[in-house]
Amino acid sequence: MAYSLASERRHITLEISDKLLCLFSADVTIEDDKYVVEVPRREIETGSVEPGETYRVALIADDSESSSAESSSKSESSGTSTSSEPQPPVEEGEIRYVEVEDIGKQGDGIARVERGYVIIVPDAEIGERVKVEITEVKSNFAVGEIIEEEF
Repeated sequence: MAYSLASERRHITLEISDKLLCLFSADVTIEDDKYVVEVPRREIETGSVEPGETYRVALIADDSESSSAESSSKSESSGTSTSSEPQPPVEEGEIRYVEVEDIGKQGDGIARVERGYVIIVPDAEIGERVKVEITEVKSNFAVGEIIEEEF
């Protein structure tokens, strides 16, 4: 399955296994005599990952050294600090192609994108692949309106 990850400056297409449970960014830290990659709490809470289980981990290099330097110099010059809480991986008005994986308690379709972030898709059915426009973004979910079915 191919997914497109877009940023302001580049467009990356990755082949991602259907077995992918979650996708998130994390720093590698040193603890005693080992290196640690922390799994965000929301991945455990959403049921993507279970504590005590063994998983395969793929590491993808962050090619954004220049953009990281830019953003840190911007935050230093503006006097603001960047939050340790990751920002939602979608923006209002963004167009996404998603597959509905589940149905929520109120009957809306549920799709997941990067880091297990949820996109609620009203009037969608499980297994449906749709093109949506993001109409609302919250810290832990977004709402996407269907603009094209079965891409």
